Amino acid sequence: MTVRRFLILAPTVVIAFLLQSYFWVPTYEEQTRGNPRRLNEYITASIGDASILNPILSSDTASSDIESMVFEGLIDRDEDLRFRGRLATSWNVYEEAYFYVNENANIPGVGRAGGQEVVNLLQRARVGDLPVSSETKTSFDNIEEITVIPAREFSVTRGEKEDKDEELTMVTIRVQVPSRLKFVLKRVDQDLFKNLLIVLGKDYFSSFRGEDHLSIDHDEWQWKKAEYAKEILPATEHNPVVVFHLRQGVRFHDGHLFDANDVKFTFEAIMNPKNLSPRIADYEPVKQVDVVDPLTVRIVYKRLYSPALGTWGMGVLPEHLLNDETMKKEALRLGKDPEEFSMRQSSFGRHPIGCGPFVFREWKSDQYIFLERFEDYWDGAPNYERYTCRIVPDLLTQEMEFYAGTVDSYSVQPHQVQRLREDPKYQSFSGLSFGYTYIGYNMRREPFNDSRVRRALGMAIDVKKIIDYVLYGQGERITGPFVKQTAHYNQRIEPLPYDPEGALRLLEHAGWTRNQDGWLEKNGKKLQFTLITNHGNDLRKAVLAIAQDAWKKIGIYVRTDVLEWSVFIQERVDKTDFDAIVLGWRMGIEPDLYQIWHSSQTNPHQLNFVGFKDQKADDLIIKTRQEYDYDKQVEYCHQLHEIIAREQPYTFLYAGKWTAVLDKRIVIKDMDARGNPIYKKISPTKTGNFTFYFNNWIKLPEMPTFSAEG
Repeated sequence: MTVRRFLILAPTVVIAFLLQSYFWVPTYEEQTRGNPRRLNEYITASIGDASILNPILSSDTASSDIESMVFEGLIDRDEDLRFRGRLATSWNVYEEAYFYVNENANIPGVGRAGGQEVVNLLQRARVGDLPVSSETKTSFDNIEEITVIPAREFSVTRGEKEDKDEELTMVTIRVQVPSRLKFVLKRVDQDLFKNLLIVLGKDYFSSFRGEDHLSIDHDEWQWKKAEYAKEILPATEHNPVVVFHLRQGVRFHDGHLFDANDVKFTFEAIMNPKNLSPRIADYEPVKQVDVVDPLTVRIVYKRLYSPALGTWGMGVLPEHLLNDETMKKEALRLGKDPEEFSMRQSSFGRHPIGCGPFVFREWKSDQYIFLERFEDYWDGAPNYERYTCRIVPDLLTQEMEFYAGTVDSYSVQPHQVQRLREDPKYQSFSGLSFGYTYIGYNMRREPFNDSRVRRALGMAIDVKKIIDYVLYGQGERITGPFVKQTAHYNQRIEPLPYDPEGALRLLEHAGWTRNQDGWLEKNGKKLQFTLITNHGNDLRKAVLAIAQDAWKKIGIYVRTDVLEWSVFIQERVDKTDFDAIVLGWRMGIEPDLYQIWHSSQTNPHQLNFVGFKDQKADDLIIKTRQEYDYDKQVEYCHQLHEIIAREQPYTFLYAGKWTAVLDKRIVIKDMDARGNPIYKKISPTKTGNFTFYFNNWIKLPEMPTFSAEG
């Protein structure tokens, strides 16, 4: 009954105010009659304001939606999910692989051998003079070149201290590097070294002792020699390489030409610790970025990294506006210390300049963000002249303004889906979200550091009722962190049962028992915490109320709070200052969960803000990142799903079914060979992305006659 009561009362409380706001909003017809330019302006609404308009710094949807209009990446995916060029016209992926010659190893039938002898042996295997398995032959056929890198000597210095209060001791490590073999491969081969063992012997790489080639100038640090060797002289090394060939003549919105230096600069800005970029995890595997020439950039990876190509969809920053010299001038102008000044403090985040289809013009906090089309956009200027994102925190207000024609799209609420699908004035699009809603627990704090408590909290909530009565059936249960429509999601895992009595038994095992007032307590301390979410999302507010009520019934005292979006993100989530939160993730199709779930990503401004740490999970995340075999990748993801489902750092709730509606007068406009307009209906891609052709959209005064193709 609590669910039904909430749903009935919540809209009633605000309806009087909303009706007032509806009547003063001009209708679409009034706008176009008095201002025909309205046909050339697309207006959308967001429940929350952007936080910062810099693609390497933002981590919220409101910001990224605007950034996708202003900035451009090297690549993205087409309507069939294949990679396509944007700022890059083409690219090629290959590998450079290395191993140190192990002169102490006994090679079968050969014995000990130097670098050139090993090369000769491998060349014989390449041409078929030695019997090898079919897998090894595949690896040999992939080799384009084998060369010997001669032995050499060098020194490196490391700062060490035995405890945090001591001063650093500078340790010099002298390295006598043995000869090394370099392989240039036509494509990445993660099984190369395993297959080479057929020829070299099963212990060739494992018996290589890098520490024998090191000497250390401080006796007290001799114990770290093996650790240093693992870092400095790894027996084998995979170095995937991506070479991007860039589009000529592309300009940023200020007229400055885009080139390879901007790509390298964007990478360096992400990796600069001063900037606190949440994207570091995606680019940490990069070993180096080389500018070959103004239109060619070469990216070398430290190790196998299967999501590598997709990360270069990141919006590219203008180096000339954010380089060290420019940032220093801005810091001095603002009276700040140039050594401490970072991109997060720069005015660029409020006045971005990219080379995407729209130019930033104005941002009035909590009111609107206004863009204009870029007439010199390399792929042709968009049909719409202007793009405005209005901040409308209340969904009912958004709905009223959509009906009035003062915003052009509306994300339909679950209870409206059936009615609006059948309305002849609108075109609708729907699908299962690439994402999910969850309750996240701050595992740094008690009682959430106990998995029994987290599991019990989930078991106390009737998620089926949330889907039935809050979502009106427009959602599906989920059990873990992968996109449900992909093979990486483990369908074998059962959802947590709705079992309040079982939850109480779990809590009792964890030491929590009811006191005389009916509240759970342990060692005299009541089980209580605060659950928060963001303003403007009625579904999350409903979950907030339902969870609070469910937990109250089993004796847990929960306060709730609803915060304005920017405060919620910047002050609570980014700073990990919360007990529990209701939030959601919008996911991509790649199964790389490093940023959200790896234990290294638990610091402020990183995305593992619940503080989940599990060594087995870390290992599986790394294995998934380095796995190029799809079936093995799926297997690792299923194992990771099992661990996260067992540990319950989140109570996984549902993947929502989304429906969006547009006026039927919004169409795709193209031109035929004679320059005459052709109008086509908007259709979604395989993932349900109906805005894929947004640059070709336009709104017409009347419904058009569609072409045969449309």
